Amino acid sequence: MLLEEQVKTALENVRPSLQADGGDVEFVSLDGDGTVSVKLTGACGDCPMAQMTLKMGIENYLKKELPQVTAVVGI
Repeated sequence: MLLEEQVKTALENVRPSLQADGGDVEFVSLDGDGTVSVKLTGACGDCPMAQMTLKMGIENYLKKELPQVTAVVGI
């Protein structure tokens, strides 16, 4: 399975907890260096804690599940 597909599958595992708080995450792209770009939407889009959710939640999870992922950035 391609890394991009693995990232999308892993993001599906994160979505329910974001959706429980009225937010969501959308996959945008995967760079050659392993950087995943995502867009936080809904309540997550303008939440003051969004950056922490992105780094401490989504990035940590993706790095643990997929060691090829080097970073997660929000756009």
